Amino acid sequence: MRAISSAQAAPAEAEDFCPSCKGVGYLVMDVPYGHPEFGHLIACNCRHAQRMQQRREHLFAISNLGPFVSKTFDNFDASVSGVARAYARALKFAEQPVGWLILFGGYGTGKTHLVAAIANQVLNTGYRTVLFAVVPDLLDHLRSTFGPTSEIAYDERFEQVRGADVLILDDFGTENATPWAREKLFQIFNHRYNYKLPTVITSNRKPEEIDPRIFSRMSDRELCDEIIMIDAGDYRRTTAPGQRFEPKKPEPPRRSGRRDVDRTGRNF
Repeated sequence: MRAISSAQAAPAEAEDFCPSCKGVGYLVMDVPYGHPEFGHLIACNCRHAQRMQQRREHLFAISNLGPFVSKTFDNFDASVSGVARAYARALKFAEQPVGWLILFGGYGTGKTHLVAAIANQVLNTGYRTVLFAVVPDLLDHLRSTFGPTSEIAYDERFEQVRGADVLILDDFGTENATPWAREKLFQIFNHRYNYKLPTVITSNRKPEEIDPRIFSRMSDRELCDEIIMIDAGDYRRTTAPGQRFEPKKPEPPRRSGRRDVDRTGRNF
């Protein structure tokens, strides 16, 4: 293959040019006239890398990861009772994102910290697109594309979501379960199931409360060999390894109205 023409490249410094396409962004097959590939344009690898970076930036822009960029496996307290198994499986997934990872557990059991740590670690590898999204917010992003001021079409945004290299859906089951929302979520899950795309799901709902169509796919042992049930207290009450808040004892109710007096004449 060869560059279209170095004369077509923008007049920038030579070191800014891709050595393959000389800054044009496309190559043509170096084949004789009459060949089926003659004159066909092929995107250069540099253009592919640019598109991947843009895709990563677009997904990050609609993700909820901003407040959780500090969440890592290093600052997760795996010594808290009930979280060790979830921690081990999350770390394994982050190191090799394959299949589905599903975490069920009550509020405040460390699910969001673990899946945010997965997103941050995978993003740091620099070669995958990752979407971390709280499910109700993700549905709002999809709805917003129907507005007149949207800069992106619904179909394009939906394809970005369901086709992300790694998709992390936090708080699945807390969304407003309208028929439209249920159908969109099923389409996302079904696409990722059919193509066996790496997916992480957290939920505080009971498994029997999940849409049966979706839970059936979550239960496929080929994709997810274990659904993790986190049986732990409120992880958020951990401020440092080994340090936990103790609940304050309620103060006795204050009396109002008349004051009682003991035999010594003192108020109580």
